[in-house]
Amino acid sequence: MSVPVSPKRTALLAAARERILVLDGAMGTMIQGLQFDEAAFRGERFKDFHRDVRGNNDLLILTQPDAIEDIHAAYLRAGADIVATNTFSSTSIAQADYDMSDLAYELNRDGAKLARAAAERVSAEDGKPRFVAGALGPTNRTASISPDVANPGYRAVTFDDLRKAYGEQISGLLDGGADLLLVETIFDTLNAKAALYAISEILEERGIDVPVMISGTITDKSGRLLSGQLPEAFWNSIRHARPATVGFNCALGAEDLRAHIADIGRVADALVCAYPNAGLPNEFGQYDETPEYMARLIGEFAEAGLVNVVGGCCGTTPDHIAAIAAAVAPHKPRIVPTIEPRLRLSGLEPFELTPAIPFVNVGERTNVTGSAKFRKLITAGDYSAALQVARDQVENGAQIIDINMDEGLLDSEAAMVTFLNLVAAEPDIARVPVMVDSSKFNVIEAGLKCVQGKPVVNSISMKEGVEKFIHEARIARRHGAAVVVMAFDEVGQADTFARKTEICKRAYDILVGEVGFPPEDIIFDPNIFAIATGLEEHNNYGVDFIEATRWIRQNLPGAHVSGGVSNLSFSFRGNEPVREAMHSVFLYHAIKAGMDMGIVNAGQMIVYDDIDPELRQVCEDVILNRDAGAAERLLALAEKFRGKEKQTKEQDLAWREWPVEKRLSHALVHGITEFIEQDTEAARLTVERPLNVIEGPLMAGMNIVGDLFGDGKMFLPQVVKSARVMKQAVAYLMPFMEEEKARNLASGADAGGRSAAGKIVLATVKGDVHDIGKNIVGIVLQCNNYEVIDLGVMVPANKIIETAKAEGADIIGLSGLITPSLDEMSFLAGEMERQGMKMPLLIGGATTSRVHTAVKIDPNYKGGPVVHVNDASRAVGVASSLLSPDKRDTYAADIRAEYARISAAHLRAQADKKRLKLADARANAVKADFARTPPKKPSFLGLKSFEAYDLAELAEYIDWTPFFQTWELTGRFPAILDDPKIGEVARSLYDDARKMLDRIIKEKWFTARATVGFWPANAEGDDISVYADDTRTRKIATFHTLRQQLEKREGRFNAALSDFIAPKSSGVADYIGGFVVTAGIGEDAVADRFKNANDDYSSILCKALADRLAEAFAERMHQRVRKEFWGYAPDEALASDQLILEQYAGIRPAPGYPAQPDHTEKATLFRLLDAEKTAGVKLTESFAMWPGSSVSGLYFSHPESYYFGVGKIERDQVEDYAARKGMSVGEIERWLAPVLNYIPSQQAAPAPAAEPVPANDVTSHPPGCTCAVHLAWRKKAVGG
Repeated sequence: MSVPVSPKRTALLAAARERILVLDGAMGTMIQGLQFDEAAFRGERFKDFHRDVRGNNDLLILTQPDAIEDIHAAYLRAGADIVATNTFSSTSIAQADYDMSDLAYELNRDGAKLARAAAERVSAEDGKPRFVAGALGPTNRTASISPDVANPGYRAVTFDDLRKAYGEQISGLLDGGADLLLVETIFDTLNAKAALYAISEILEERGIDVPVMISGTITDKSGRLLSGQLPEAFWNSIRHARPATVGFNCALGAEDLRAHIADIGRVADALVCAYPNAGLPNEFGQYDETPEYMARLIGEFAEAGLVNVVGGCCGTTPDHIAAIAAAVAPHKPRIVPTIEPRLRLSGLEPFELTPAIPFVNVGERTNVTGSAKFRKLITAGDYSAALQVARDQVENGAQIIDINMDEGLLDSEAAMVTFLNLVAAEPDIARVPVMVDSSKFNVIEAGLKCVQGKPVVNSISMKEGVEKFIHEARIARRHGAAVVVMAFDEVGQADTFARKTEICKRAYDILVGEVGFPPEDIIFDPNIFAIATGLEEHNNYGVDFIEATRWIRQNLPGAHVSGGVSNLSFSFRGNEPVREAMHSVFLYHAIKAGMDMGIVNAGQMIVYDDIDPELRQVCEDVILNRDAGAAERLLALAEKFRGKEKQTKEQDLAWREWPVEKRLSHALVHGITEFIEQDTEAARLTVERPLNVIEGPLMAGMNIVGDLFGDGKMFLPQVVKSARVMKQAVAYLMPFMEEEKARNLASGADAGGRSAAGKIVLATVKGDVHDIGKNIVGIVLQCNNYEVIDLGVMVPANKIIETAKAEGADIIGLSGLITPSLDEMSFLAGEMERQGMKMPLLIGGATTSRVHTAVKIDPNYKGGPVVHVNDASRAVGVASSLLSPDKRDTYAADIRAEYARISAAHLRAQADKKRLKLADARANAVKADFARTPPKKPSFLGLKSFEAYDLAELAEYIDWTPFFQTWELTGRFPAILDDPKIGEVARSLYDDARKMLDRIIKEKWFTARATVGFWPANAEGDDISVYADDTRTRKIATFHTLRQQLEKREGRFNAALSDFIAPKSSGVADYIGGFVVTAGIGEDAVADRFKNANDDYSSILCKALADRLAEAFAERMHQRVRKEFWGYAPDEALASDQLILEQYAGIRPAPGYPAQPDHTEKATLFRLLDAEKTAGVKLTESFAMWPGSSVSGLYFSHPESYYFGVGKIERDQVEDYAARKGMSVGEIERWLAPVLNYIPSQQAAPAPAAEPVPANDVTSHPPGCTCAVHLAWRKKAVGG
């Protein structure tokens, strides 16, 4: 049934678009101030009640209604738009403490009536609309946590208890006139899910729409709810309720709450609401933050664009609310982001299925039908050992754990509830999402009522008809769960491609069209059946599943594919090597077809590349049904591999006869890993403690490496190989050191840990996915005895700062490749300043520079030195100087003085360069002659995609010069190979690269995909209009371009890319092309495999080659465009060096680079290309491409087109560009920060000072009102 949108929702959202809305303050604080005694709480009605009721604030709704209504009115007059009812504890569960459970409905109904009366009274006074939010508190019980430490599976309240109690409360609130429902102060997400379930039931039953506000409580600085969830995990758990607002309240003051509000705001496509306490309670339980102090902090939330609704919790009065209302009034509300639909699950931590995750491992060992060991433990009641099975699954890489209790001798429902309750008490297990698995839906439903995260239901199907299917889907949806849908209908289980696709399509249409299920939460299981059974009709089961998977991913948008992989090899039970090989080969092909999830034993998977070639080939023949005899060949081969072990070769080299210390040094300097464990063990046996091996021979060897590197006698590739040896040696010693540490702790002795030169936190900033340079810097620092905490890529500012504080770091190092990263670095520097930090900040990455650091980052952070580090070889010297007690102050002062000079010189130089007004620059545009060389129509219009492009072909187009630059080896290829200084190391690196490249090609480590497109286009001013077809009547996109404004000498133009497309006014039919290519699909998995094996050298080499292949792909595709697809240069015959020198006709500029520095233009390009679907490439929030080894851009064919840099631009162009793009000037300035020829804050027109405006007419306030707004208003009125 479709329910019309309520007028209250429309009004709330409309108001929130215009301004930041204000919620009221603390009802409890105001009641406390009234100092009611027991008689006042009892009133006339309860004067003879059998127990004390003082403290039951909700009871005052019935006994002191005027006082409660007046408190509501005071908050509304202070500026509140939303007033919450005094019903925080008005559930039968909470009222049971006072033996007043039977009053629950009445309290809520009358509480809503009082708030409604106050809202109407104050609205009549000032004409301003108000909203009444029916408050649903968390109750005083928790559904996820046992109150009995000795019995972690016990619960004092059940989901159904809560659902019933909340249902009664909701009915009362709605009957009393509540406009909204506010589920607040959530410390246990399962309690909140029960409230949301009840809301859904009642609204559906009544056929009405009521906006829901959801507010969690971060209980301390750990950043988690009391029940253990992180903010993003909390959002994933409750987002199915489609709340109007989400946020946090209570427990923390504004200062401590800010980072968590920012976190939820990044992931939530809802309004964000924050109502913190007035600080933390003092020793007397009072709150000390004044209205002015608290308002300043919340004003900073607003200024930073973090919030849509603000208010106050404990300790806040009408004065606080008035001050907060005044503080946020000048600021625009947070812009609600558009969040890309993805499967987002949660346990205690969030899980998001991104393109960077090719496959999700669902742990299968906590399934009584699939694991005999687990079944025995559960039937024996040994839940402690059963929990260890779950823990092992998570530790072995399971990203979701499948829990199934379907055993004939078990009470499956009771076992499911018991086990899930116990899992909730184990954070190391509960951090991952749960798949609740059963063939009985009552067991699934019982399981859903125990899970606070967002789980997966496994499974539902149309086996018993559509009506039951829809019923079960609606229940799953109400719990917020994703669902696995089996390819099973009334006829039976699907076993052919046709049946699999027919059933999945039918189920998809029902779920999406009738139930309203989000497509991204649908996971199809098209049935994996056993093959090589001896029955011919089973031979194509593998192919049918793989092809059905491919069809589902192409035809059912958003849906995912899973399956139980172990079914495949059922015929080979007892022969684990063959089963593992079959699973690995099957997954290799199924994942490429789009299978992105599977129930597998995460601890027993063999890497595809590591399978014996003969066994792998026969498995391929069987799974892909290549010939009828394949199954017989596999059966014959199977015995050969039963219990087979790998063989290793040993070499006898002269240096192996040296003493062990010298052998270790030799291995480190030469990057030899073959004997490292053997030699490390030999060294360990000669020393007192394992730590002595690290601080002795290993560090001695690394010191030699560091000296050789510092002297220029060793180069970066060799250093990274040395680090690989060191890491593997340390990994070998770790168990011995842990054992020693445990002994020392047991005996009370000092553990005597290793002393590092310093601790450095490194991260690629939020929005950026590039990390090769950062990884190299980290390795060089580790080689020089620095402890490095590498947070990876896409790291938010608050996580970097919090980690640095928690770890006691000495330095923070930031990396980034794309220009928006510069802005993120500036923001992070400002956050460090705001938090009063003093530690040094290092800046590095391809787009960073000393000038940008001096002009844009250094001024934001006065607390500590900011240093630009342009290459890895400088990192150690800079870190050493910054941490040296003797040098650091002088070094920091010198850097700051140098940056001040650079900044001043830069500003002078920019001021000296003459720049034209935009109109004058346009008058000097490129005068391309479109009549003399009429544009050629491409061979096709629209898109052409390429799947799994031949990597061998692309390798021929690699430009090797930038590859060596990645490793800080400077020189052009191939001359660099013969360089007298670095030639030897360059040749060694090149040999390693060619060997790896050969393996990449032969073993298909990466998948290269591309999409190119061509469209009719014409220029309109500085914009390029793109049309649907050659009629040019329907515009489908606009590319916006920027124009050079630097004054040029005679005969030189002020170019914009639009100059190279025929103007619409010319009547010439022109065209534009676009492309996206990637060679990075699979890159991360391979690189991580090397990194996890402590082989950073191979990891970085792999990433660098993926980057080169992506650029080569762009080169090759452009060549094919010129010669074939557009065909404007069919006879081109350029050699590879001529291609590198860009001696071709036409250009392929990329958004975010010199000819168009605006990264946001990629969004238009990716929409036209449908890039994520057609090429597997997506954009991050900062418009970086993922996978990182991807290239995109536009194609221009005109022979007079050329590459150029826009250079610095002036405010007039920024304002014009913002208007053309429909964005604010501030947004454009942020994205174009590196090319602005002015500092926005210095040249912006001064904003008029915000005048304090009374919340309403002063006469409507009581005599002597001292709220902050009115005090300021009176001061102004008397000329103060």
